[in-house]
Amino acid sequence: MADTVDDSDDLPSTAGELAEEYPDIWEQYSDLGKACSEAGPIDDETKRLVKLALAAGSGSEGAVHSHVRRGREEGIDPETLKHVALLSIPTLGFPQAMAVRSWIDDLIADS
Repeated sequence: MADTVDDSDDLPSTAGELAEEYPDIWEQYSDLGKACSEAGPIDDETKRLVKLALAAGSGSEGAVHSHVRRGREEGIDPETLKHVALLSIPTLGFPQAMAVRSWIDDLIADS
């Protein structure tokens, strides 16, 4: 699972600006993410889906886009990604789940 970003130009603008302005902070943040990812037995696809679900639950459109984009790069089927939005209906509520579905569709419509 590729959760490290080598080039700050590949980051959303605010994160890229932070990475350029404070490279030490960005490096430590990236290292924390890597350590958390490697700390347990969950396989890479499941980790990506969990991260997508966490992004959905936090209501972060940017993070949903990021995890969908990475998931597609890692070969995760679009229907699997959309299933995350359906699973969120009972927990997040229908309106939030439909927002998440639309954020997922933003990126998989081109697939």
